[in-house]
Amino acid sequence: MPNKMMDIWSSGAETLGTWLSMASSHSAEIAGRAGFDYVCVDMQHGVADYRVAVTMMQAIEMGGGTPIVRVPWNEPGIIGRVLDAGARGVVIPMVNSVAEAQAAVTACKYPPLGARSFGPILVAARAAAGENYFEVANATTACIPMIETRQAVEALDDILAIDGVDAIYVGPADLSISYGYGPGYTDDHADYKAALEHIAERCAAHGVVAGIHSTAALSADRRGKGFRMQTIAGDAAALGRGMARDLRTARESGTGAADSGADSKIY
Repeated sequence: MPNKMMDIWSSGAETLGTWLSMASSHSAEIAGRAGFDYVCVDMQHGVADYRVAVTMMQAIEMGGGTPIVRVPWNEPGIIGRVLDAGARGVVIPMVNSVAEAQAAVTACKYPPLGARSFGPILVAARAAAGENYFEVANATTACIPMIETRQAVEALDDILAIDGVDAIYVGPADLSISYGYGPGYTDDHADYKAALEHIAERCAAHGVVAGIHSTAALSADRRGKGFRMQTIAGDAAALGRGMARDLRTARESGTGAADSGADSKIY
């Protein structure tokens, strides 16, 4: 079963994705059609529960996108369920130690690499004709522990050495908090900036993809540091910015004929 995101990683190129915090299959389909390399359904801080997340993954697939999920926590039950429902990767919060990283791999991968229970009730139906999902699943579903604390940074080399860790994903807000600052995204503090550079460098040394929650404005800097997985947009933020922009344009515009703004039509 192909995984566009992992195929791009295998080629050495970067992936750019978006994040869905809203519980809507409608917005998920739109995101799936937008051309991102992955679309992440956020079940940790977003508002989607499992049943809604399933419909969102189906909508992302319908739109031609690659669905991944950030699960609420490092717990094998929910990790197995989102994989069975079609997630092509699982982002796992607050992985701070080798033992926690190994637990994430164990939940994501079938034996002998892990201990995932077999029962891909939805995702197997999407496999190519004649394909055995079990035989390809470990290589085509990504285990992505989150690095969000100073403790995780200190254990990073040992985490990256675990067979089955396909990528790591920096949660910059929690990482910044862990270093004693507010939930920032920018490199305003030398030790925080050094931590990001260290993470990207050690990932490259281990052949593991370095991922990070980013923005479009920060993407060039993160790319330069070596991050090959960047989430640069999100549904809630885009909705808020777009609505505010349209309202500002309408209030500031003069009278008379103007471009119809076809890309902003309300149907």
